[in-house]
Amino acid sequence: MQSPRGTVDILPNEQIYWRYIENVVRQFASQYSYDQISTPTFESTELFSRSVGQFTDIVKKETYSFDDRGGHSLTLRPEGTASVCRSYLQHGMHNQPQPVRLFYIMPMYRYERPQLGRYRQFHQFGIELLGDDTATVDFEVIEFATKIIAFFGLKQFKLNINSLGDKESRNLYREAILNYFSVYSNNLSEDDSRRLEENPLRILDSKDKYVKSLFAKAPNSLDYLSKASKDRWEKLLMYLRDSNIEYYVNTQLVRGLDYYTHTVFEFMPIDGGSQSTILAGGRYDGLVQELGGPSVPGIGFAMGIERIVEELKKQDMQFEKSNQVDVVICCIGGEKEIRKAVNTAYKLRNMDIKVILAPMSKSIKGQMRYAGNLSSPYVVILGSEEIKKDTYILKDMIKNEQKEIKFEILANFLAKECIDNL
Repeated sequence: MQSPRGTVDILPNEQIYWRYIENVVRQFASQYSYDQISTPTFESTELFSRSVGQFTDIVKKETYSFDDRGGHSLTLRPEGTASVCRSYLQHGMHNQPQPVRLFYIMPMYRYERPQLGRYRQFHQFGIELLGDDTATVDFEVIEFATKIIAFFGLKQFKLNINSLGDKESRNLYREAILNYFSVYSNNLSEDDSRRLEENPLRILDSKDKYVKSLFAKAPNSLDYLSKASKDRWEKLLMYLRDSNIEYYVNTQLVRGLDYYTHTVFEFMPIDGGSQSTILAGGRYDGLVQELGGPSVPGIGFAMGIERIVEELKKQDMQFEKSNQVDVVICCIGGEKEIRKAVNTAYKLRNMDIKVILAPMSKSIKGQMRYAGNLSSPYVVILGSEEIKKDTYILKDMIKNEQKEIKFEILANFLAKECIDNL
């Protein structure tokens, strides 16, 4: 049996990267006063068709959807923002003091072509800030993202940023894109023709070489901003410049979800390589209202944890094992000696010492080899002679020295060496 295509097992030697990343993002979330939220793995299919957009590639091609036994259409969540907004609305968070700051660390599911760093089950760290429509919180969210990227040493990724403006601005830009690309409609692929017909802005996500060659002369989103949207955009850029945050204005950046308005941003490889975006986000002022709630502005981003893991591996980061054993107890003899060894392990664990019993079915030589494989700094040996004298043999595996001592001395020594040095 194999794991399903596009999924991976996160093995023990990989978990150390995940713990590190999760600890880092939790610390950043705490610094910026974000509270954690978790939502169900599956939601009503309608949630994503209404929020992400029924004509987006995600909803049309990439969702895992199914009918339950009650005939309800459900979908494994392909992204986190819609679920968080649904929860925000359902639990009356819009009645709390605004803005509300939330973060999540959750698996997502998309039926995509598997490749390095991109899977059908993947994990994201994301934040959502709901209830404030000012450019200052746009800056806060981008600053947050920039600091995380810098902390992980991802110097090869650059911040791309754009504005789609308010609803009126977006509609004007949408019409301009439709008119521009319609001239070339006979040369478009079936997929790009569908995009142009259903949601013209989606054609800017095309990977087709011919379509990409048309981007240079395509309408510029910034030319269609209303005065209020333009003022807002210029304020954001001013805040970024004031803080020396380097950015690149990319007027073709629209993001792959229908709910975005005003600010959109991505961290993309500087070399323009084939690797996908590592962190992306934007503003979605109409999303909560689209889900049946009041008009609540929002902005957020999501970061792919698998992608961060791959980048950290390239840096050859070294981590100390968090489950490093302090002492292995080896036993020579029968049931009486084993019983004493089990009780000794119990007592030492109660002192927060990390103890493992060597497999008692092995010879003493095999038990010692087992301790060596675990890189245990100390080994306690217990046999019939030690039972008679009520003592233990403590072996220092690093110095290759051993001595016979009483339990009280053994316990105090291990507590000092193993706990005090944490």
